[in-house]
Amino acid sequence: MPDQSSHITPQTLITPAIEAWQHYLQDQGRSPNTIKAFVSDLKILTEYFPPDTTLGSLSLTQLNNYLQWMEHERGRPCSPKTLARRITSLKSFFSWLHRYGALPSNPAEKIVQKSVRSPLPTVLSEEEIVRVLETANRHRFDEKPDARYYTLVALLLGTGIKKSECVGIHLNHIELDAPEGPLLFVRYASPQHRYKERKIRLPEDWPPAFHEYLQQYQPTDQLFPWSPRRLEYLLEDIGEEAGLDKHLSFDMCRWSCALQDYRSGMESDRIRQKLGISKIQWREVYHKLQQLATAQRPG
Repeated sequence: MPDQSSHITPQTLITPAIEAWQHYLQDQGRSPNTIKAFVSDLKILTEYFPPDTTLGSLSLTQLNNYLQWMEHERGRPCSPKTLARRITSLKSFFSWLHRYGALPSNPAEKIVQKSVRSPLPTVLSEEEIVRVLETANRHRFDEKPDARYYTLVALLLGTGIKKSECVGIHLNHIELDAPEGPLLFVRYASPQHRYKERKIRLPEDWPPAFHEYLQQYQPTDQLFPWSPRRLEYLLEDIGEEAGLDKHLSFDMCRWSCALQDYRSGMESDRIRQKLGISKIQWREVYHKLQQLATAQRPG
């Protein structure tokens, strides 16, 4: 059990417990802004509960009453997005207390998380995916062959990785001779993101373009040794050449990949793991994929 919670018991008051959690978050390498937001959210507890309230005296009913007060009776605006974040902070705090033995049970476990749904993302239709890949592929056979476009676009549409993950790929993260087929290993330098690390099957037709790209550009470490903005320009160029009326982007490729996998019948948890997102995040993503599959049609 971490030092930060070793002295906390059900008889501990709220304020010292919050201070201990703040130290824990700092030790975990969380960003100063994240820590500030979490701690600020939790300090509202001390406005509602009496100063002598102990952790062990708090129940699910009391915490739900607290959230009701904070949202409607505190006298300060609380937007849906802010409320969702404060519920996350509350659940994380009590989960930590329970996980490390400071509390025998977690009173916040059954609090309903209220998510704020963002608008549906823009995706490529199946026909647009074909056009984009064909356009990128034509560059491989120009008078001055350039496999960079296809290597980038086919990678994004086949793996669904994020922009930051793409920029972070090193050559040793690619294994073309794996028994199960060519693989990409998504790695993270920061320990706090290690849970996002995973391996993803690469498209079967990707390695030939990749080899051409290596011969043409001869990267020595990073797969794409350019700035994120430069890679965005490459996507924009391909989108314009393909005649899209959409702004081809990393995010569009990611969602288009996920939608293709969803439509192909890939098991939900496999899609979630491929995207590298948590089960909580997956709830909203899955809901959006269902909506996209219904609303978006080839064309």
